[in-house]
Amino acid sequence: MLSFPNAKINLGLHIVGKRPDGYHDLETIFYPVNLYDAVEIVPLSSGSTTFSSEGIVIPGKGMNLCERAYHLIQQDFDIPSVAIHLLKRIPIGAGMGGGSADAAYVLKMLNDQFELQLSVVQLENYAKQLGADCPFFIENKPVYAIDIGTDFAPIEIDLSEYYIVIVNPNIHISTIEAYSGVSPKTPEFDLRSIIQLPIQEWKYYLNNDFELTIFEQFPKIKDLKDAMYSSGALYAAMSGSGSSVFGIFENPVVVDDLKIYGDIYYPIDLS
Repeated sequence: MLSFPNAKINLGLHIVGKRPDGYHDLETIFYPVNLYDAVEIVPLSSGSTTFSSEGIVIPGKGMNLCERAYHLIQQDFDIPSVAIHLLKRIPIGAGMGGGSADAAYVLKMLNDQFELQLSVVQLENYAKQLGADCPFFIENKPVYAIDIGTDFAPIEIDLSEYYIVIVNPNIHISTIEAYSGVSPKTPEFDLRSIIQLPIQEWKYYLNNDFELTIFEQFPKIKDLKDAMYSSGALYAAMSGSGSSVFGIFENPVVVDDLKIYGDIYYPIDLS
């Protein structure tokens, strides 16, 4: 079975509180875009589950999220071992949710492959155990997210008439590193109200709280955001905890001036 996990961008991100367990409460809008990885799952007649990958090199050691997704399901269901192969194209540590998407899609693929008949809610509960972004990719529709990014409410937003450009400056920012510099606060404006405004007004109200400290540490990322606006973006922001920056344009754009900042992607929305 073959599937194509996609990336996401964050339209606004507010850190609103710190929890007793050390995590942070946030609010954001997750929006899916069609920049893809590819995951293949093949049942094995014998032996243990294996994981292999190609494309972008996955750093670190230990069990990949895709493997963790398999073992999470295997705890509750008698499913055979599988071979999982990942073609990695979504940048890592870039605020685009690629690893979370891969794991969520493995959950959905195992559910379909072995006819486990798990509901959306059940799949989301499994996904919550793998990471804060994972549950979003189960239904993979625009949502307003709160808590640690795992509680959702549907939201109406459609960017299909616009052009999205994402630039990855190849700066890896760990989640721990990103959260270490933020100070929780009550947001001045409600995200659900802001996105009802014309997109050209978003830049005055729609903020990513991670930008304040990350831009100080990595000025190149701030320069990239400024370059998006200089190239004609109606709205530009860092996605998630960084380091990728996206711009929303009204018309197709020549992005030669952006090439000096990193790798350029041209996804479209999935609404």
